[in-house]
Amino acid sequence: MTRVLKDGFNRVIDYLRISITDHCNLRCIYCMTDNVSWVPHEEILRFEEIERLVALFVQEGIRKIRITGGEPLMRKGLPEFIRRISGIEGLYDLSLTTNGVLLKQFAAELKQAGLKRLNVSLDTLKPERYKEITGLDFFQDVWEGIEMARAVGLSPIKINIVAMKGHNDDEILDFARLTLDSPYIVRFIEYMPVNEAWEGKDLLTIQRIQEKIESRFKLDPINGSHNNGPARVYKIPGSKGEIGFISPMSNHFCGTCNRLRLTADGNLRPCLFSDVEVDIKGLLRGGGKDADLLKCLYEALSLKPERHRMQTISAPKCHRGMWSIGG
Repeated sequence: MTRVLKDGFNRVIDYLRISITDHCNLRCIYCMTDNVSWVPHEEILRFEEIERLVALFVQEGIRKIRITGGEPLMRKGLPEFIRRISGIEGLYDLSLTTNGVLLKQFAAELKQAGLKRLNVSLDTLKPERYKEITGLDFFQDVWEGIEMARAVGLSPIKINIVAMKGHNDDEILDFARLTLDSPYIVRFIEYMPVNEAWEGKDLLTIQRIQEKIESRFKLDPINGSHNNGPARVYKIPGSKGEIGFISPMSNHFCGTCNRLRLTADGNLRPCLFSDVEVDIKGLLRGGGKDADLLKCLYEALSLKPERHRMQTISAPKCHRGMWSIGG
């Protein structure tokens, strides 16, 4: 009998995002704060600890795993870790989110290890602007990494763009044109003020982005979405790729949220936008039995809120930065 995990609002929870490091080789303006402090190495979960949790949680109903960071490709031994968890019976989908800086070096090895698909964060197609947004000049490395990932057969490759007024809003059509001749899934994501004051007037909404694209191209909706994700997906007729829209702020998708998060320092996090966490590392390193670890899993499920409250000015802000949460 296949087990199904549900939270207190009867949502099926089958997706776990795992941050394997909080370190990153970029300094993106929407992610890093001025006071970045890294978790000490000894406090980061070891791969064998994560593997134990994955095997246990899959038995309970987790079916999809996404590896995140920080920047996950900075963690030594990642391909072997991917190989080990990709073989866990009952795990149907294994993916990774990366900034792409090291992707050219690791793409083939990750594919061979069992990685199924890939998300690459890329907020501009202009090299000089890339340095302004990320703090470093790695645009060419990222683009060559995307092309290498395509060459070795990782598919689908999703390119994630955080849409920011005054930073990259003049490139919306350029990103849409990428899908005309390439099989990439270009996804526009509303900026999320995770740990700063919310100013709705600064939001570049998905509605405005979609209207901009539709001023030039016809968009046909695609029924359903890839891997039951939050994106509404469209296709320009005759194009090779697709375009997705993710609206966590203007039109949240909390009612269908199916995920939990495991931070690099060993906390289960029920919601991206909340500081509520359940410490599971203490049990892992303190001789906890499987039944004890499962109690943590079900506690996290019980604490999952019905929805986030980031649209309100009075909403509590996260004390962790996005690099520390895993996105």
